[in-house]
Amino acid sequence: MKPKQIPRVPQQISGGFHDTESQKQFEPILFPVKFKLLKERFFAVNQWKSYCGEGFADFKLYDAEGNEVVRIPQIGDFIRIDIPGPGEKAAKGYDWVEITDICFQEDNISESIMITCNPSKDPEDKHSKHIAHFYSAKATSTFMISRTATHLKAAVYGRNETPNFDAGLIDVVRNLMVAAGGMIGVSKIQWKKLSDGFLDFE
Repeated sequence: MKPKQIPRVPQQISGGFHDTESQKQFEPILFPVKFKLLKERFFAVNQWKSYCGEGFADFKLYDAEGNEVVRIPQIGDFIRIDIPGPGEKAAKGYDWVEITDICFQEDNISESIMITCNPSKDPEDKHSKHIAHFYSAKATSTFMISRTATHLKAAVYGRNETPNFDAGLIDVVRNLMVAAGGMIGVSKIQWKKLSDGFLDFE
């Protein structure tokens, strides 16, 4: 299976990838209200775990200076990820990504919003350039929500997912194990819980 070709989602070059999508249909009259709520959920990064239930990663939004913030994410912000199990020892047990692109697209019948992230350094550690993530810096995760005339959609697209070997031995072993799990589909199960949760308005 090949990765989907989606505008603004980085091209797949090497490593693992996934296309994780959920969609739901509603009565046309409900679309504006449902999409407004979906956008609120999408931009509330600090609340993402609440849409997935226990056993899922916890997300916290940080600004470019490494300060935790509660607001709409911006390019240059960081997201701290606390996945279940042991984390990056060099980054106090957390994994980090930087928001490198935010894209809004709209026409008469559709609208979409995308947030693309790359594994990054820990912004709280001003002196380190170490990539504090189980994937290498060339990996990307693109989060997307969209509406058409017939349905709402939430998705996560992973590209170029290769283990981060630029770490100490303990972290390299851990990165290999977590990355391998992602490549065989474990992370897709987790992302599917998030995309389903975004659309669960009951």
